[in-house]
Amino acid sequence: MSKYIIDSHAHLDSERFNEDREDIINRFEEDKVLFVINPAVDEKSSYKSVEMACKHEKIFAMVGTHPHDAKDYTQELRGKYKKLAIENEKVVAVGEIGLDYHYDFSPVDIQKEVFIEQIKLAKELDLPIVIHSREAFEDTYKILKEYAQGMKVLLHSFNETWEDCQKYLELGFYISLGGMITFKNAKNLVKVVENVPLDRVLLETDAPYLTPVPNRGKRNEPKYTHDTAKRFSEMRVEDLDYIREITNQNTIRFFGIKGIDTKNEED
Repeated sequence: MSKYIIDSHAHLDSERFNEDREDIINRFEEDKVLFVINPAVDEKSSYKSVEMACKHEKIFAMVGTHPHDAKDYTQELRGKYKKLAIENEKVVAVGEIGLDYHYDFSPVDIQKEVFIEQIKLAKELDLPIVIHSREAFEDTYKILKEYAQGMKVLLHSFNETWEDCQKYLELGFYISLGGMITFKNAKNLVKVVENVPLDRVLLETDAPYLTPVPNRGKRNEPKYTHDTAKRFSEMRVEDLDYIREITNQNTIRFFGIKGIDTKNEED
């Protein structure tokens, strides 16, 4: 069983880490963080993500455009993402992509168009996709059902109902849970945690956002994935080391990462 954890989604390229990014990465071993997947949200963060992954053994990268920035997506940018992914084996997914109807940063029709376009890009690259969906379940589900069946699909920072979760699970998709499962007001996630099949769950921080209890108020960072794992194990009444082991294996399998041993790192 594992004492280590994988953070499947942390924005270490964020400006909020400019002062101590290298220190955090250098503390992965001390913090029992096996590795981190760094998502992208636009062109700049895609390049930064790949740059970090090439520099650090324990970081892997995504490329892609977040729905907030869908209005800035072009065919030229698509070509840049494709080149980054082809030329760098540490690019393990296209993401985070999807739909966000909470804010009005990009028109809905453009969000949908860019979402579909990036699903097609991931198919060309034979890469998984990591989905951001906020207040947009119906359209997200409809697009994924039509365009992404048979692909590896991860619903990042999942915060929908158990009924919605079941619909994604029926399509063979994976669910990633973060600090929100530790929040008192996240009642919809209780049933999700209690019922989701263990072979479909990944854990994440979404750092620097959504810091789990008991560290609310602090900037989130990869080591706090342990807090989410602890809460998950308590809600499931499962051994914590077992939960870390299973979710680590799920992450490695989902992203197709080779050469990682999850069982013996603690010794």
